[in-house]
Amino acid sequence: MTPLILTIEPRTAFASPLLGDTLFGQLCWTLRHMFGEKRIGELLADYAAGRPFLVVSDAFPQGYLPLPHLPGRLFRGTPRDPKMRKAFKKIIWMPADATSAPLIDWQRIAAGRRPAQADFLPRPQPRNSLDRLTLCTGEGAGFSPYTVRQLWPPPAMRLDVHLRLDEARLTREELLAAWAQTGALGFGKDAHVGLGKFAAVACRDADIAPPPQANAWLTLAPCAPQGLGFDPARSYYKPFTRYGRHGDMAARLGNAFKQPVLLSASGGVFAAPVGADFARGFIGQGLGGEGKLSDVLRQTVHQGYAPVLPIHLPEDEA
Repeated sequence: MTPLILTIEPRTAFASPLLGDTLFGQLCWTLRHMFGEKRIGELLADYAAGRPFLVVSDAFPQGYLPLPHLPGRLFRGTPRDPKMRKAFKKIIWMPADATSAPLIDWQRIAAGRRPAQADFLPRPQPRNSLDRLTLCTGEGAGFSPYTVRQLWPPPAMRLDVHLRLDEARLTREELLAAWAQTGALGFGKDAHVGLGKFAAVACRDADIAPPPQANAWLTLAPCAPQGLGFDPARSYYKPFTRYGRHGDMAARLGNAFKQPVLLSASGGVFAAPVGADFARGFIGQGLGGEGKLSDVLRQTVHQGYAPVLPIHLPEDEA
């Protein structure tokens, strides 16, 4: 699969974080509307059998990657002072051009090169409930305000999305057209009221050549690693449960909720089994199909794949 890096520029606030599995899901709906149900069915054929046509990462600050979820003992120079250690745990971004350095130095490098204005700024947005039958707020003449969280981009923010694309099944031009359409319509929650809009400003080939003595992967999206032969004693990750919901037309089929799935968050490190193919560019598995995730849309699948970067995980503790 062709490794690519897409650069996007937020144009509005967002109500949903730009995570790889949800980006993939909305992109599939865009492809469905652009090219028809038959084409998206062909693209998703054998998706849960280890043959994805596309794997999408989270959106990261331009030029940065997630710092791996590793215990402090595996990083050199971790402060002994508990207060300083707590501050180090808040460092989450690693300069992409410094990944050739030994892994044990990544936290120290990340601490010295924190990205400027890299993160969305959460802000409360006031709203008010409305009775659709009476067109009144609250019950009767009641007033029932509440707030929701919106994520606002800082000025001049740009984000990188790492992709793995099977160009024999979907061309690069078709993919970029789908990204442009997704950005114009808006991504995620509250896109119908103007949130989630972005522009795709650049796309380039990525270099994922494995380093000498590569023996592990760093994941760039939520991943389903269960049962794939990774060494559990030398794999580190942060688990989370995805309570998915249908979007687009499927949200109106009677039950918008999917079955929950257990994933590992971006930034996981998985020790490779013997004979692993580091040129593949992604790990994980496709989830769903045959009614496993949804009763109302039985062909529903979920991206449990993640783009990865090969890394060298030291055998000895730092």
